[in-house]
Amino acid sequence: MRIAQVAPLFESVPPRGYGGTERVVSWLTDELVRRGHEVTLFATADSRTPAELVPCAPGPLRNGGRCLDGIPWHVSMIERVASRAEEVDVIHFHCDLLHLPLARRLVTPSLTTLHGRLDQPGLEELYDLFDDAGLVSISDAQRAPIPRARWLGTVYHGLPIEQSQLGRGDGDYLVFLGRISRDKRPDRAIDIALDAGLPLKIAAKVDEADRPYFDREIRPRLAHPLIEMLGERGEDDKATLLAGARALLFPIDWPEPFGLVMIEAMARGTPVVAFRCGSVPEIVEHGVTGFVVDDLEEAVDAVRHAAELDRARIRQRVLRRFSVRAMTDAYLRLYEELVTARRPLRRVVG
Repeated sequence: MRIAQVAPLFESVPPRGYGGTERVVSWLTDELVRRGHEVTLFATADSRTPAELVPCAPGPLRNGGRCLDGIPWHVSMIERVASRAEEVDVIHFHCDLLHLPLARRLVTPSLTTLHGRLDQPGLEELYDLFDDAGLVSISDAQRAPIPRARWLGTVYHGLPIEQSQLGRGDGDYLVFLGRISRDKRPDRAIDIALDAGLPLKIAAKVDEADRPYFDREIRPRLAHPLIEMLGERGEDDKATLLAGARALLFPIDWPEPFGLVMIEAMARGTPVVAFRCGSVPEIVEHGVTGFVVDDLEEAVDAVRHAAELDRARIRQRVLRRFSVRAMTDAYLRLYEELVTARRPLRRVVG
């Protein structure tokens, strides 16, 4: 099958550091090529891929703590996609919504995976207008704000688990991994660690937009001997941190669409202690791969019991539910359904 993958341009594919969407696009693209499909990837020029790369920006738009205006670059990319649409059987967009007016006018079938939160003003009205756009959610919970949209299915993210070694969890510390922001609540992670009397390693980046929160809520508490701020870590460092941790803390306070770091931890056998928000109850199997909690007291109790969970079983559950193979199988089924049901030119409004 000839497949176009259209990535956002804020990070490379795969990203050099933080960047969940671009990492998923990379894993999916690599697996599709490995299976013999002809894949064209629209992404930044410095992306690394076995697919045919169509460069759409010289490098990541989010770079050096600042972000260039993404609209000109993404509009240019969408035009490049349109110019080559007849060369492929299906187009898979991962770049939100700018392409929707074009996609409904192309004969080539397309689908869009929505990677972000959908509880934003105007989105429900937008997807009511584009009610013919085939959408894919990354969790069932993600769909709640726009239930009337044309959902083709839910496809959970998958990672190359065979590249992850089972960790022993013998470091007897907790880890918070990702990005410092009010929604992700690293302040809660600090509270949990201190109440449990365990070291906390914070491996996270701080964007400029989140600097005031970091300076106000996090920086003053880094002086405590149990709290260590490591900053953003590379893949090898993250793997080592997760493998040695007693548990990953995921104390979010927002409708998380998926939470890639949860399955990255579980792939190494590391339990996840996560607050009941967004996708968490779909990803974490309570008492098996971690604990789903509702308050700090429950979180501290979960941390104390995390070492009792079977790390090999945690990894096996992730291998079954969240592997690249499972994710790619699910997307290929959707591609085949779209190609089989290929219709004439879609309805045009106005």
